[in-house]
Amino acid sequence: MTAATGPTARRLGEAPDPGTLDPAERMGVDELRALQLERLRWTLRHAYDNVPHYRRSFDAAGVHPDDCRDLADLARFPTTGKADLRENYPFGMFAVPREQVRRVHASSGTTGKPTVVGYTERDIDTWATAMARSIRAAGGRPGDVLHNAYGYGLFTGGLGAHYGAEKLGCTVVPVSGGMTPRQVQLIQDFGPRLIMVTPSYMLTVIDEFEKQGIDPRSSSLEIGIFGAEPWTEQMRQEMEQRLDIEAIDIYGLSEVMGPGVAQECVETKDGLHVWEDLFYPEVIDPFTGEPLPEGEEGELVFTSLTKEAMPVIRYRTRDLTRLRPGTARPAMRRMDKVTGRTDDMIILRGVNLFPTQIEEVVLRTPGLSPHFRLVLSTRGRMDHLTVEVEARPDCPAERRPPAAAEVATQVKDTVGTSVEVVVVEPESLPRSVGKLQRLSDQRSR
Repeated sequence: MTAATGPTARRLGEAPDPGTLDPAERMGVDELRALQLERLRWTLRHAYDNVPHYRRSFDAAGVHPDDCRDLADLARFPTTGKADLRENYPFGMFAVPREQVRRVHASSGTTGKPTVVGYTERDIDTWATAMARSIRAAGGRPGDVLHNAYGYGLFTGGLGAHYGAEKLGCTVVPVSGGMTPRQVQLIQDFGPRLIMVTPSYMLTVIDEFEKQGIDPRSSSLEIGIFGAEPWTEQMRQEMEQRLDIEAIDIYGLSEVMGPGVAQECVETKDGLHVWEDLFYPEVIDPFTGEPLPEGEEGELVFTSLTKEAMPVIRYRTRDLTRLRPGTARPAMRRMDKVTGRTDDMIILRGVNLFPTQIEEVVLRTPGLSPHFRLVLSTRGRMDHLTVEVEARPDCPAERRPPAAAEVATQVKDTVGTSVEVVVVEPESLPRSVGKLQRLSDQRSR
């Protein structure tokens, strides 16, 4: 790796040899659209014939799979939400007999019943292929050692990354999350070129390097593939500068497949290319449900195109982004980095606020670390938001009050609402070992 002082001074990673790309990655737009329509018509029929929920919802909306004669016709079909999956818990959304399902995954169920997803043998192979394609697009190559610190178990991240890396031909270190000192030891001992982990936990690992007196930039890591939670360009700069790696975004969600639905390409790092031969994306108005034109921000919606065990039709992800034309993979549209989720949005005295907006301000404020927490409480009859953010170890005590005031002013100027900012001691806030929970809601009900 070259010595880097930030993304503008870094070389971009090398594009893969065109001969190693999947046929779908080399398709023209017309060929891809024809394949999508063929697979979409099959998916709609498969769901209607085999999933009672879809038969009822299609009938209630007055549409039939035969009504889909063009990709634009998909907008006539009803959307699917997380509540629909929970109402059909555990296996009611499966389109094949349970005996044909080779694996199940599930969400944590922290806000209700977990959402359960199933995979046939062919689904698992398709998922591994999508993940292998994603790792290669991020700069991974056969023979690389890949340190996999995504959680294993019902969460799709660990096993999704594992099978994809093996399919690409990597040597996988299945360390999972937690035991942070051991993470550093294994990286030092095994010399991985790639790491896959949530971005918030990557920061914790970097902190552990420094705590042990090891320069993180001296490690063997060259590429980090980060996903499972929203993260900003400021976070990318933080990780690239402190670790001297290419920080690459990956996107996925269990209900649609798992990680590997879309991937940022290392040679451009300009958004995530959706693997459109497998997943059809739309962006809709989150309030009206109407489809939005390319380039407008809204809620991301996905329809699976090949899934056998559990097809999903127009699944509302709650993630906010926009679609743009393809670049590194010209036929495949790109999605912007997810700026937030409709269910992560905080409405504070009438103003919509996302944790990523706070993150952007914190990371460009000298003396403050990337570790922060949002505490939502009630004062009188009004909601009150406190931003607790750690000082960096080298930030002197006299610098902390001005830094807090700077964050409060920037949030007021950019977001339009007042927040209280408290700078706390280094390493005093909880650390993530998986998906990070930024918000602590302590409001009286």
